[in-house]
Amino acid sequence: MINNIEKTPNISPHLKTNKTSKNIMVDVIIALIPVFIGSIYFFGTRSILIVFSAVFTCVLSEYIWQKASKKQITINDYSAVVTGLLIAFNMPVQTSIWTIVIASIFSIIVTKQFFGGIGGNFANPALVGRAIIMLLWPAQVAKYVTTYHASVDAVSSATILSLLKNGNDFSQFTKWDMFIGNIPGAIGETSVILLVIGFLYLSYRKIVNPVVTGVYLLTVVLITFVFGPQGLFTGDYLTHLLSGGLMIAACYMITDYASFAPRIRVTLAVIAGILTAGIRLWGIYPEGACFAILITNCLAGLVDRIIKPHIYGMKLKRDKV
Repeated sequence: MINNIEKTPNISPHLKTNKTSKNIMVDVIIALIPVFIGSIYFFGTRSILIVFSAVFTCVLSEYIWQKASKKQITINDYSAVVTGLLIAFNMPVQTSIWTIVIASIFSIIVTKQFFGGIGGNFANPALVGRAIIMLLWPAQVAKYVTTYHASVDAVSSATILSLLKNGNDFSQFTKWDMFIGNIPGAIGETSVILLVIGFLYLSYRKIVNPVVTGVYLLTVVLITFVFGPQGLFTGDYLTHLLSGGLMIAACYMITDYASFAPRIRVTLAVIAGILTAGIRLWGIYPEGACFAILITNCLAGLVDRIIKPHIYGMKLKRDKV
């Protein structure tokens, strides 16, 4: 038996793929291009400044840190670019540039590099950057506007989720407005159709698992529908689905590789959905996606230990004698 094994190369089951970190990040960047174009259309050319500031700071931070610590320079894998894009898309158009810079530096150096770089970070770096700003300078991520074109002054407005949570009227925004993105919000989170277009591309390229996204969205929809303001089964689930950061979180953040085991990823999606809906309905924040996914990221290790994936070749039960 030993001789036979020694003569047989590569007897273990290997999973081979042509995908690399760089290829994956390039696909994500391509998927986010419609969102970037939409941010310019809906919020004006300042969106370009927001995106450029975040991306440039992320790439520069990663380069300086790796250069100073004498580690391999990895900016060519474009993961820092993706982090910068997601940070920018989670910020309102009137956010101060210094805020973008701080969020980007913290995301790359503390969340990513302190934990070993790409694949080693304990949570989504972009969401950590946004969370830090929400906790330290909440006013910076609350400057929402309804329009921001060069010839029109910005009109301040509360988000639809804020109006919904406080019981205020938001009938001036139709479901179509929410679907296309003509509503107040962060520059990359308002347009559901553009987010879905990019997500469909990633699904076609097999970069993301649509099941995980679907489970997350379905969990939020069910809970927000069941626990409505007028009693059970009276919730405005469609507004919850089409507004806020739910869709960008579902398409580009809950799909982050916390685990490769499908049942673990689905379990994490359910947990994230419960937390998102819970924060929206009963928390102090009208939006829950950011903190929900960060909490889920932190729970990933525990869930992985509880729901261990089946190891190929191992018997679940011993054969009876």
